[in-house]
Amino acid sequence: MSDTTTSLDIVTVFLGDGDTGGNELGVFLDSPGLPSDTRQAIAADLGFSETVFLEDRATGRLHIHTPAIELPLAGHPLVGTSWLLRDRGTPLDTLNPPAGAIPTWTEGESVWIRADPDLAPVFDSRRLADPAAVDAVAGGEPGVDLHVWAWEDEAAGRVRVRVFPDGMGIAEDEATGAAALRLGQKLGRPLTIRQGVGSRIDVRPGRDGTVEVGGRTAHVATRPYSLP
Repeated sequence: MSDTTTSLDIVTVFLGDGDTGGNELGVFLDSPGLPSDTRQAIAADLGFSETVFLEDRATGRLHIHTPAIELPLAGHPLVGTSWLLRDRGTPLDTLNPPAGAIPTWTEGESVWIRADPDLAPVFDSRRLADPAAVDAVAGGEPGVDLHVWAWEDEAAGRVRVRVFPDGMGIAEDEATGAAALRLGQKLGRPLTIRQGVGSRIDVRPGRDGTVEVGGRTAHVATRPYSLP
């Protein structure tokens, strides 16, 4: 390890009702300019499903890495980073991952993003018979980014989801905004997604074929991190 130490923020994104669930996210707000292989090594070392490296606070330009790959777009990293910037007093109305400009805003306690689902990672999405069948899935499949779902209450738009993105180096993801974008596109209606052990993702159609996803975020910790 080098002698360079930076600050790492950890937030949890898409908290469920009663503050259950939530997907932890690592965010480096003040370490721009790291080479892609260094960013990837850090993401693998941290082991969060995603880690964000903010390149420019003024424009919201950033990179998103899973433990195995860089993503052009992902939901919980963008929602979590938007929330963190607002919490630090430097809110933005647009973030700029590699996929392009993503609008972001707050409504009550929730932070929202709006994106073209076609820019999001592709999942092998399978509808199962009921929530019990989703809960019974033992795990993912090698090399497959598996997304399983079932209606909890179709009339109310409530969905039970689990995601096993093995191809991204993640055994099971607690809350997956990109998969929510894709499901919102597929179903074309407002949804309340219950994912993982208790996370909540709100979804609704946006304009011009976009989908909006939102949820609640909380700060977990700030700690030093030694850059490689």
